[in-house]
Amino acid sequence: MALMFLFNAIGLIIFITRTQFISSSSPFSSPPYELKLGSSLSVEKRGDFLISPNGIFTAGFYNVGENAYCFSVWLTKPMSDGSRTIVWMANRDLPVNGKSSKLSLLKTGNLVLRDAYQRLPIWTTTTRDSTQTAVLKMNNSGNLFLQNKDGEIIWQSFDSPSDTLLPNQPLTKFATLVSSRSQTNYSSGFYKLFFDNDNVLRLVYSDSKLIGIYWPNPELRAWENCRSTYGSRRIATLDSSGHFTSTDNLFFNTSDAGDQPLRRLTMDYDGNVRVYSLDESRRIWKVTWLAISETCKIHGSCGENSMCLNDPSYGRKCSCLPNHKRINYTDWSYGCEPEFKPSLCGNGEDHYLHLAHSDFWGYDFVYMPNTTLSACKQECSNRCTCKGFQFKYDWTKGFSICYPKFQLVNGYGSSNFNGSMYLKVPKNIPLSSNNNKAINDFSLNCSNKPTIQLDRPYDLKRPQESIKFLMLIAKNQGEAELQAEISTLGTLNHMNLIEMWGYCAESKHRFLVYEYMVNGSLAQNLHCSELDWDKRYDIALGTAKGLAYLHEECLEWILHCDIKPQNILLDCDYKPKVADFGLSRLFNRDETRNLEFTKARGTRGYMAPEWLFVNIPITSKVDVFSYGVVMLEMITGRSPTGANQNEGLEVISLHSWVAEKILAAGGTNDWVQEVLYLKVDGNYNMSRMVTLIKVALRCCEEDKDARPTMKQVVDMLLHVEDA
Repeated sequence: MALMFLFNAIGLIIFITRTQFISSSSPFSSPPYELKLGSSLSVEKRGDFLISPNGIFTAGFYNVGENAYCFSVWLTKPMSDGSRTIVWMANRDLPVNGKSSKLSLLKTGNLVLRDAYQRLPIWTTTTRDSTQTAVLKMNNSGNLFLQNKDGEIIWQSFDSPSDTLLPNQPLTKFATLVSSRSQTNYSSGFYKLFFDNDNVLRLVYSDSKLIGIYWPNPELRAWENCRSTYGSRRIATLDSSGHFTSTDNLFFNTSDAGDQPLRRLTMDYDGNVRVYSLDESRRIWKVTWLAISETCKIHGSCGENSMCLNDPSYGRKCSCLPNHKRINYTDWSYGCEPEFKPSLCGNGEDHYLHLAHSDFWGYDFVYMPNTTLSACKQECSNRCTCKGFQFKYDWTKGFSICYPKFQLVNGYGSSNFNGSMYLKVPKNIPLSSNNNKAINDFSLNCSNKPTIQLDRPYDLKRPQESIKFLMLIAKNQGEAELQAEISTLGTLNHMNLIEMWGYCAESKHRFLVYEYMVNGSLAQNLHCSELDWDKRYDIALGTAKGLAYLHEECLEWILHCDIKPQNILLDCDYKPKVADFGLSRLFNRDETRNLEFTKARGTRGYMAPEWLFVNIPITSKVDVFSYGVVMLEMITGRSPTGANQNEGLEVISLHSWVAEKILAAGGTNDWVQEVLYLKVDGNYNMSRMVTLIKVALRCCEEDKDARPTMKQVVDMLLHVEDA
């Protein structure tokens, strides 16, 4: 009781001290408990913040770099080293300028964060309060929320966590914890904690090239990991006493379970999930539970072509493979690159460097059970892109297993591991595992404080520059479509979605300004020899990722409704970006039917069959269908609206034509060459091509329920080698 009294007293002192800094123009009355309609918090005013009634939490603009601020919630009292504990951020990936930026509660009930003089908001809650009585508050649990006069919560930060869960804050199927990039960079990192489609809580590593689940043990089935796939509610909570429960049967107690002033569960930047308890007297955080004790088993720990070792003195260490060098000396996630040129395959000009007790998890060409070391070497030598193989004896099965690798990631070494890695190198490289250049410093270079620079054109009087952009005139586009495109693009942030730079709507003149796409649209490049099969596969994967983001990762579900080659733009490297959201439609996550579609949307030949029927609900599967058609067009070179197609819906004719070729082949892959577009370079990976075509066919199923989701499409294309 005495401790709690002291704690509350400290909070009261903090609260009284902070209220003294509130300026006379502050939009709320003292004490700063709430933000009212029509009021704003300014990044420039020191007193513009909200504080919880108990004084423990503060919400306001937090400095994350040079002239860069994020609207955040943090612990009011600093730690012993002077650092602040951030528990939530609104705009972690889009910091705002240190001047003229504001968080405003509009009279409509929408909370909007604007960056200096930018017209479009950086972040918004996209809420509306018909009572026009909403206020922004923060409670004693650290939850920032919008509430109207009827007591209804119309938005709360607890529903959209960043990297931290506070006690009694639920993690649901609609939310994901995403790690920060580093200890000092608060932007989104590579690690996520989320409920997977099978209702299991998982940890995944995901960057622009790789994606992989690493917890619970991916080599075991859910029930072998003591998890249940029947927890369809998908909810997990850490309570104030240190008890964690999840609907997938995961539960644990922290090492200090019981009454504790404050705890937090955080998806840390290194890929581990930890629970921290606050030592109030020393003002430090103590780890009281962690998901993974052997941290080298966390995927992506050290990047490609590198090894992770657990050092008793220093913890996790990274080092390059022999005859490899680091790519970036401040960030191990970039990995290493070879100092030699790979030899030609099958010419006998390579041999294998033995790395004992080492493994690189995943990314195998094939699984070769009951085989020999020489057969494994031959298999890798015959494959041009094989970088090495893992070979081990399985004592439970009584034979050796070979795993040829096309990518060397997730590498770690441990004396407890029963197996060896054989690295493929040219014959002029000595066969010694100790010839790697020593790397004495495994830590990052943190001598200078990292900063985030905002390169934004606020100065309207600066000299004219040569700026590349794409301007689309929209004088055939109606007001409704233009507003739909603007409002939709303003909420999106994904590498495979087009970025809008600005717009104009004056009288009859309307146009949108996009980022410049050097190579135009997919439609312009479909019959171009420059677009080889590797690039076409990357376009299929990138487009699928962009659509999966629209369908499942946004705060609201977004249906594009007009996927076609003209709306897939290509940058200088032929990476795709989905564009043209004029026909798009936003849905709340709990919206099961959509009654606002009064007419069919899309382009003839790419439209799903359900557009023709009144009683069939329109779902994200319409985009899946259109995606499948575009992929078949890209593969075959045939237009779904061509005059030479069969009667009826041309899109079905294209789908049927490919399906008939498969049936006629009688179980062989002879049909592949018959359906491929002859003008494209003939070199392609057979397994990738077969998977891509069959995935496209599944997307074109007439029954919408038989089509996969776009997230499932991404998974199938990413794991084609494993399949």
